[in-house]
This record gives sequence, structure tokens and C-alpha cells, in this order.
Amino acid sequence: MQQKVLVVDDEKAIVDILVFNLQKEGYLTITASDGQEGYEKAISENPDLIVLDIMMPKMDGLAVCKQLRQKNIGIPIIMLTAKAEEVDKVLGLELGADDYVTKPFSVRELMARIKANMRRILTDKELEKTPQNIIKSGKIEVDLDRYEVRKGTDVIELTVREFELLKFLMIQKNQVFSRESLLEKVWGYEYYGDVRTVDVTVRRLREKVEDNSNNPSYVMTKRGIGYYFKGEN
Repeated sequence: MQQKVLVVDDEKAIVDILVFNLQKEGYLTITASDGQEGYEKAISENPDLIVLDIMMPKMDGLAVCKQLRQKNIGIPIIMLTAKAEEVDKVLGLELGADDYVTKPFSVRELMARIKANMRRILTDKELEKTPQNIIKSGKIEVDLDRYEVRKGTDVIELTVREFELLKFLMIQKNQVFSRESLLEKVWGYEYYGDVRTVDVTVRRLREKVEDNSNNPSYVMTKRGIGYYFKGEN
């Protein structure tokens, strides 16, 4: 299912460029040109994330954020502000905003923050479905509370990075990720890092979790693209 982003800003040029970039990344978009409309659409449209300008007519972004949080609506909110004063940033966060970007902003930076929040949403939703914070597929079981991986009745000793890679792939099973994407999402290297690091970690992980690492059943390669975890639906 496509994730939905609500963009609330009274500057049409900003709305247009954000909508263009969001749709290019595969997101559905909704827009509002003032705070009141934004507040109403946040409730009626139930977006996955809100990009919210502070300075707007009818109701400013801080008021929108405050009222949504008072209604216990936990949709992630990224605030946009033309002001550089620290007090505005702090106030937005205190009212419940998840992040903020100061105008003029880098579209690339804002998109990176949107993606980071969307990843967190997906992870949280998957963990909510998992009783006792256990992710399981086939014989493989990841216990997030104990930081432990089991294959059947055997405990498998993994390094921290191997554990994080397995957890990430299992949570988003059957979804293919490039080496560059895994460097960003698991290692935290954005656009940097040696992709061979991913290959080596995958190889080590396979040696520990697969019956036959040369013919894997779980951690799979999509030739020419990257890796994925073959999970049961």
C-alpha cells in the first residue's frame, strides 16, 4: 500500500515542488493551503506523515500540531519554518512535532527526513503485529527483547551488524534492497561507504542462518539489484 503525505503550506511554489518530489518517490500526496484546511484533512484523510508550515493563515502550524496531539493523533509531523530562532524549533518539538526543517531548505534533506520517518512507521507497524516483540519466519526467530536469534531450538550467535541486517530484512520481508540502500538504512551511511561491506555481512549471515549458505532459503540475492529476506506470508 502506498504511503500518504499531507503537505500544508500557503506558498504554492513550495507545495508544487514537494508534491513533485514526493510523487516521484512513490508517495500519494494531499495538500492544504492554510492551517484550518490542513487540520481538517489530517483528521479526514489519515495521512502517514504531515509536512507542516508554521506561518500560515487561519491557523498556524504550531496550533495545528498542538490540536492534533491533543486528540491523540500520532501522525509524524515535520515542521517547516522560515524562522531560524531556536525558540520556534524547540516549541514545535515540545508541541509534538517529530522534526523540523528551516526555510530555505534542501529538498534532498527534507526527502531524506521524510523517508526516515516513513521507515520508522513501517517498522513500528510490523512490530505491533508481533507478539512479545518476536519476528518469525520459517525456522528463523528474532527476539527483539533478548537481542537473540534462534533457528528451531538453537540459539545463533550474531554480531550486532548481522543482527540488525537480519532484523531489517525480516521486518520488510520479500522487499528487495540495493546494497547502497542497505548501507543507508542499516549502517547509517547515506550515499557513502563501500558496498562490499554489505556483501561480506550477507555472506557471514548466510553461513550462520542457512542450512546451505551456497543455496540459501532465507537471505536471497536479486541478481543485479540487491538482497531480500524470503519470508512466509
